[in-house]
Amino acid sequence: MRPHVVAQLAVSLDGVTSGFDVDLARFYALATLWQEDVTLIDAETILSQEYAVLAAPRRGPRAEGPLLAVVDGRARVRSWDALQELGYWSGVLALYADLTPERPPDSTTSELITGYDEVDLVEALDILGRRGVRTVRIDSSGALLRSCLALDLVDELALLVHPVLVGGERWYDTGRLDLRHAGTELFADGVLWSRYCVSR
Repeated sequence: MRPHVVAQLAVSLDGVTSGFDVDLARFYALATLWQEDVTLIDAETILSQEYAVLAAPRRGPRAEGPLLAVVDGRARVRSWDALQELGYWSGVLALYADLTPERPPDSTTSELITGYDEVDLVEALDILGRRGVRTVRIDSSGALLRSCLALDLVDELALLVHPVLVGGERWYDTGRLDLRHAGTELFADGVLWSRYCVSR
């Protein structure tokens, strides 16, 4: 059975995901609602934070934490050991495709290979489900989330809507998506946390 897939992202009133301050402590505290088994993230997000990852304290794997699965079809991520030791996740898993470039011969990172020239997200989630994964949280507001939505893989969507207009590219522009309201909470600073189930 395919896992339950959730995504949470911070957006402005005009649907943009950058150009404003986000309370990250609150963002990730709210994300614990789902108690995910796997955090799914793309290589672009990891690479954008690689300096901070390498400079961060190494607390060691968190046994009770989720598994970090990184979609890295071009094998660009090199900070696997640092990610493993950050203290957030129980382990790391690289999601590769058949045509992903060769990895270093001494690599010890666990791999899951699906798809030919790019990672097959449907197959990857199916395999994770067969391995006992029940809940996957997408930690991305970019191409990975849009791909999962386009493939009808997302079951639940949470938006932290910030009271600001910033202009620019909207996070979602790939057609109509029907949602069913599941709950809303308003914070003192005007941020609205709205949760929706994806209608099918």
